[in-house]
Amino acid sequence: MSESTAAELSAREVCQVLREVTFERRTMTRVGQQSWEKVYTGHFLVDIDGWQISIFNDCDTLDYCEECISPDGRRWSFNSGDRFGTDPVALLSTWEHQTLERLLKAL
Repeated sequence: MSESTAAELSAREVCQVLREVTFERRTMTRVGQQSWEKVYTGHFLVDIDGWQISIFNDCDTLDYCEECISPDGRRWSFNSGDRFGTDPVALLSTWEHQTLERLLKAL
């Protein structure tokens, strides 16, 4: 495995962190002062047990994951050229997506 590959996160790894939040196995906190409602359209930063994740809020709706940095420094970034299903949010079930959105709104 090359160094560049070793330093990258997969969408599935990031999805698993988001999924663990929905099952209350991890704790998510807001980074910064603005609430989900105040951001309304734009990037919303959260910390999940040391994982720094930027999620796009599209008019008060959970849209996609923009970027994630793991506690060990590995990174995943959204690329609009990626095929469908490579965004961690897109890999969540409908229930997990709705639960994560509700939790984000409550932060």
